[in-house]
Amino acid sequence: MKIAVGLSGGVDSSVAALLLKQQGADVFAIFMQNWNDSTGTLHGDCEWEEELSVARMVAKKIGIPFHFVDLSGEYRKRVVDYMFAEYAAGRTPNPDVLCNSEIKFDAFLEHARRLGADMVATGHYCRKAFFTGPDGKPVYRLLAGSDGNKDQSYFLCQLNQEQLSRALFPIGHLTKPQVREIAREAGLPSAEKKDSQGICFVGKVDLPVFLQQQLKPREGDAVEIFRDFYDGLPEPATLEAEAQPVVYRKADGKVVGRHIGAHFYTIGQRHGLNIGGHKEPLFVIAKDAAENIIYLGEGGDHPGLYRSALYINNGDVHWIRPDLALAPGDELECLARIRYRQPLQRARLICRPDAMYIRFEQPQRGVTPGQFAAWYAEDGELMGSGVIAK
Repeated sequence: MKIAVGLSGGVDSSVAALLLKQQGADVFAIFMQNWNDSTGTLHGDCEWEEELSVARMVAKKIGIPFHFVDLSGEYRKRVVDYMFAEYAAGRTPNPDVLCNSEIKFDAFLEHARRLGADMVATGHYCRKAFFTGPDGKPVYRLLAGSDGNKDQSYFLCQLNQEQLSRALFPIGHLTKPQVREIAREAGLPSAEKKDSQGICFVGKVDLPVFLQQQLKPREGDAVEIFRDFYDGLPEPATLEAEAQPVVYRKADGKVVGRHIGAHFYTIGQRHGLNIGGHKEPLFVIAKDAAENIIYLGEGGDHPGLYRSALYINNGDVHWIRPDLALAPGDELECLARIRYRQPLQRARLICRPDAMYIRFEQPQRGVTPGQFAAWYAEDGELMGSGVIAK
C-alpha cells in the first residue's frame, strides 16, 4: 500500500510522515501550494515558499520522495470564492472545513492517486476506526483526537465515507507535546516551528483588508440594543420560534457609531468596533446585510448574545455516518459544538420535514449563520454536521 502524506512544513504533518516511514510504509510527500496572494496577510509576502523549503528539508531528513502540486486554482474556486460569497450575503463561513472536504480530501486526494497513492495521510489530531456493516462493507467512524486541547475533528465534519476510506491520521492518538518530542528526537527541521494560524493555507489575515479584494467598504450605522428591550419579548411557544434569532430594527435601539460594512463583522465580535463610552465591551449581537446595520450589546452576558436552539436546512445536513441519519420525527441526544475548540455541549437533535434543529441544554453564545454545527456521540465519534441557517 502506497501512502501520500500532505506535508505542509509544520511539525504535525512532519511527524505523521516520520511515523509512517518508521512503520515500514511505502510513503511519499506532497506539498500543496494553495494560495500565493499576500493581500491582507499579516506575515511575510512569501510565507508559502518558506513552508515549501521546510517541507523539502523534512522529506530529505526522513528519506522519502517529495512532490509539489499547485492547487491554487481549485482552492480559489472551491474555498475562497465560497468565502467571499458567504460574507457578501451577510453570513460568516468556515473556510477551513471546506478546505478539508474540497481540497485535502478531494482535489489533493485525486492528485495523490494519480501519483500511485492508495491512501492520504495528514497531521490532523483525530482518529479513525471502522466496523463491518450488514452488507459486509466497512463503515468508517471519525473520532475525536486523544489530545482534547488539539482535537481537530470539527474541521473534518464534512467528510464522507469514501473520503474516510482513503484517509489516515497517524498522530491522532498523540498529544501535541508528544508530537513535539518525537520531532525533536528525530531532529526534524520543523520540530520547533510554531503552529499555523488563521485561514487554512492563507494564514493569519486582517479580515477586512483580505475581504476588500472583492467586497467594497460600505459605511453604515452601528445600533446598540439595550437590555430592557428583551423585557417585553414573549417566550417562544414552539421549537421553530425558539430556533429563530431575534430580528432587530433600527428603532429598537440607539445609533452609537458607524461601521465599514456589515459584511465585515461577525456575531460575537468585540474587537475592531472603535466605539467608546461604555463601561463594558460592546459585542456584535446581530447584523442586517440588506440594510447595512450592525446591532451591538454591552457586556459578555448581554442576552442578545445567547440562543438555546438553532436550525439547519435539510439540504445542508451532512451525515458522516449515513446509517445514523435521522428521519422526520426522530430525535437524538448528542454532544454538539458550533465552533472549533468549543467544549462539547449537551444537546438534542430534532429532525423535522423542513430542517434539523439543535436544542441545547444551556443557551449558547454567538450562534453564527454560515458556521458549521457538528454533533458527536458520547464516545467522541463525530456523526454529522450542517451549516447554521440563521
